[in-house]
Formats: sequence, structure tokens, C-alpha cells
Amino acid sequence: MAKNQIIDILFQGIEVGKIGYDEDARKSFFQYNPDYIDSDKYRKLFPYIIRKTKSVQVFSNYEGESFRGLPPMIADSLPDMFGNIIFKEWLEASHKDVTKITPLEQLTYVANRGMGALEYLPAKEIPKGTTINVEEMAEVVGKVLDLKTSIEEKGLSDKALLNIFKIGTSAGGARPKILVSEHKESKRLIPGDIEISDDYNHYLIKLSINDDLYSKEKVEYIYYKIATILGIDMMFCKLIDDKHFATLRFDRQNGEKQHILTASGMIGWDFKKPENSTYENLFSLCVDLGLPHKDIQMLFKRMVFNIVFANIDDHLKNFSFIYNKEKDKWNLAPAYDLTYPLDALMNYLRTTRAMSINGKRNNINLEDILKIADDFTIKDAKKIVEDVVKATETFRPLCEEYNIPPKVIDSIIKEFEHFNFN
Repeated sequence: MAKNQIIDILFQGIEVGKIGYDEDARKSFFQYNPDYIDSDKYRKLFPYIIRKTKSVQVFSNYEGESFRGLPPMIADSLPDMFGNIIFKEWLEASHKDVTKITPLEQLTYVANRGMGALEYLPAKEIPKGTTINVEEMAEVVGKVLDLKTSIEEKGLSDKALLNIFKIGTSAGGARPKILVSEHKESKRLIPGDIEISDDYNHYLIKLSINDDLYSKEKVEYIYYKIATILGIDMMFCKLIDDKHFATLRFDRQNGEKQHILTASGMIGWDFKKPENSTYENLFSLCVDLGLPHKDIQMLFKRMVFNIVFANIDDHLKNFSFIYNKEKDKWNLAPAYDLTYPLDALMNYLRTTRAMSINGKRNNINLEDILKIADDFTIKDAKKIVEDVVKATETFRPLCEEYNIPPKVIDSIIKEFEHFNFN
């Protein structure tokens, strides 16, 4: 691909604009389609950063691994850590040089297969898959993640790598995961890279790899059960084969793709930079977007849950917004990645939370939480905190029900926060 090649960005079959990338200058260029501007449709598709003008806009401030030189809302479509590992393995197996693939060219592989509703043309042609077996996928992924072994030693076929590449590169995050669609009647599983029909339930599956000493996916399922009991809005989740964590995708609903942006992609905060990563910033963004107050209340409950249940991986890409194209408005997307993110069998000298509260990432107290509540007019804030703290009592019984090792249970419970309500 030439360094200045341009690709199209589509939403709902409409060309929104074009984006180019100069590899030497490490700059990207965006221009809205004039017809899209004149139509006045979907005016809040990109609420920030990209101005509503027909002129070419240049972006040179988004270098680094988080955005890779692209406007943040476009970089949201690129795969994260696990997806990039799979992408690299597949390219090498296909005898392609991964170092020569630009971020723009990677978007042509994403094409119409990505999370959310944005699509990119021209698309790289990728063969379609048929049925899949989750256990076989887990076995292949386990081999791929064995970074000490060469491709040849792993004995993986091009077909096996292609299947994982197709359904494991669009989902974000570091844990191994795949996207599948399950037919509602036959229960047949097919790759989830293309299918959006309402005849299917569309799942993101986090794979439990066999050499794990305990199932982190089961722990996440227990967190899901507790969170939903507390009234935290999440998509339906289940365990597959009693070990793989599956969650319905909120970007595939009612037979349609849903446009989503993470907080990082929405406004351009690098989720790896502490100066951006504050709950105050996140709440202020919600207010500025004009989210209904019930969403801000829900965000507060999610924040409290993360603090109490020691989910320190609460970074800006783990909060998303979903676009209502009929009303041209944004809402808070359902919660996801609520779990204990560390290895419970390892000792950590000091771990800090991704998101700060009142300038603190450790030793957060009730006063810090209630200051947020006061600043953003949260109703019954103290009662919310009390309810979440009381819910920690359900953790051990649920873990025992799902056969989590006692040592793991004890290790996680030690990290839970309990506040003085006197």
C-alpha cells in the first residue's frame, strides 16, 4: 500500500469521509464527504476532535501505541494487544512483513468486520468461514500465545490461523477472545466477523486456556452475577463448557450494527496516560455529551463497584458510549470487563488503579467517593456504596459454587475495600 493511499469511512452504507496516512511524516488526514455534511444526518457521529467542515484536517498529535497516528475515534477500530498478536502471526504465516503494514492498511483488514458500526473500504478479501468449535479455537489460541515457540514448531495451519485472525482481531483487550454468532434455534456457532442477522445471538467469548491455574473467566462470570444483582446494566453473559466466558455484544443488536466509541476514542484521552485517566474527566464527559442523569447514576455505581471489588483495570477504554442514530444522541453503553484483573496466585508489591478519584489511585476512602457524588449530583450515594460493600458477602459462596480454589478466593477477598460508614 502506498504511503499516502486513502481509504473510505462508511456508516450505515453512507460514506462519511476519507482518511489518509503519511508514514514518513507520521500524520493522518481526514476529510468529510461534502454530501454527508450537506445531508445534516448523524451530526453527532464524532462529537469531538474532528471538526464539521469540508476542509482537510491534519492529525499529528496522536502518535504512540494507543492511537498510532490516527484520529482517536478511528483508532478505536484497530485491534488491541491480543488482536495484534494474532494479526502478526497470521501475516508471518502468510509470508507477509508485518513491519510494512501501516495502521491505515490494518483498517482495510478490519473492513466491515470491526467492533461497532464504522466500516472501511477498500477491504482486504478474507475467505469466509463456516462452523467453529470453541475448544478447537482455545487450543489454537493457546499455541499462538506461546511466544517462545516459532510458527513452524507450533504446527499451526494457515486455515487455523486464518480462523483465529478473522474472529479474534476485532475485539479489544489483552485476554484471548473470539467473536462468534450463535443461531437462536439450531445453536450452531459461526464466525462472528460478518453476520449481523437477528436470527443469531452475537457473542464475544473470552477463552480459558488450558494451562491457567484457575479460571479467570469463571471469576469474571461471578463478578457479572454480582454486578447484575446490584442493578448494574450489563449484556447477558454465560459460561460455555463451564469455563469460557461469553457476553452478548452491545454493538450488535436487533439485527443492526451499533456505533460505539470508548471514552478514549471519543475525546482523544490516551488511556495509558495518568493525567487523562480520572473519574472526574469521565463524569464531565458524560455531562458534556448530554447523557441522561440515569446514565450518570449508573456510572457512579460502576465506579463504586470497581473500587470495592478491586477492579483496578478500569481504564478509559473500558467505558464506552453507544450512539442512537434515530435521535442523534449518545448513551452510556452497558458495563463490561468487570472482574479481578490480576493473577490472584501472584504477590504484587503495589498496584495502582488505572483511574484516579480526587487525585488518588490508592487508599481511596468514602469521602473521596462522596465528593464525586456531590460534584455530579448523585442521589442516595452513601446507600449505593453500602449496597455494593454488602454484596461482597456473596462472593465466597458464588466462588465455591463454581469451584474456584480457596486460595484464589482468599487472595481476591483480601483486596476488597470496606469503608467506615460511622
